[in-house]
Amino acid sequence: AHKRHLSSHHQPLPTEYQTTDQGRAAAEAYYSNTSPATGTMASSAKLTLQSTLPILNSPHTMPRLGFGIYRSPPDICVASCLTALRSGYRHIDSAQFYKNESEMGEAVRKAGIPRSEVFLTTKVLSAAGSMDKTYAKCANSVQLIDPGENGYVDLFLIHSPNSGAKNRKEMWLALERLHAEGKARAIGVSNFGKGHIEEMKAFATVWPPAVNQIELHPWCQQREIVEYCNAHSIIVQAYCPLARNLKAHDETLVGVAKKHDKPTGQILIRYCLQKGWVPLPKSDTPERIVANADVYGFELDEEDMATLNNLDQGERGAIVEAVRNA
Repeated sequence: AHKRHLSSHHQPLPTEYQTTDQGRAAAEAYYSNTSPATGTMASSAKLTLQSTLPILNSPHTMPRLGFGIYRSPPDICVASCLTALRSGYRHIDSAQFYKNESEMGEAVRKAGIPRSEVFLTTKVLSAAGSMDKTYAKCANSVQLIDPGENGYVDLFLIHSPNSGAKNRKEMWLALERLHAEGKARAIGVSNFGKGHIEEMKAFATVWPPAVNQIELHPWCQQREIVEYCNAHSIIVQAYCPLARNLKAHDETLVGVAKKHDKPTGQILIRYCLQKGWVPLPKSDTPERIVANADVYGFELDEEDMATLNNLDQGERGAIVEAVRNA
């Protein structure tokens, strides 16, 4: 029998999945469990706030719902994170660019929740001129979030591919060093297209990346890169899952929301979850933070999913950016 762990998302895989090949097989079995018609995860009806995803080649898992803190001001960020944690979120997404890494860590300590029970992410946007300097910059982020000799983050991402091939390599090698030292339990990328991920094979020891975080919502479904990630068991995280509330009055979305008697935001988050993505809704309004986690008492049926799938506008639907797959 396995020891009972306090935290479901840090519960090791069963012993038989502990080797690299079998860990890969377990993750791949999960990601192949989709409906061809709608791209919907077959197990979506059983989702709960405690649901997790397997991370490729890792004994750790990731909570299926995250809380985004994109540029949340430091004085507000701690309060927002505390509201999220008290509402049941166990996954928070920050970045060096957001300038609130330390506030994210402070909120976890203030909440009194053991560090092992919360999944914390950050990102590096730019290289520092050498692998060693970039490593030091990233190691500093870890200390801001989880101070002390044994501090770590659960996930460290390259924020963007846009700084060029040399800098992408420098940042990835720095993250690999953090990963090898246990300071980043998983490493991944954000806004990467297929070509960017394929390019990494030439220098990466850790490949494929554990995660690709991209803009995703019904109007920007990025199907080509999503299919590529699913084929390689790369977790797809969805930023801007609420489309920054710009589509709240879309007739089609409102129609689905009325059918289920739910706010449009809850429909969009549930849509992401049923697609197999990890949505990262962001809000600094306490009521919305709570509401965005209240998405487990209903299910979108195949007709709803098909209706929302049909809203896709390709690259034109992006609010921030669509990846480049060349």
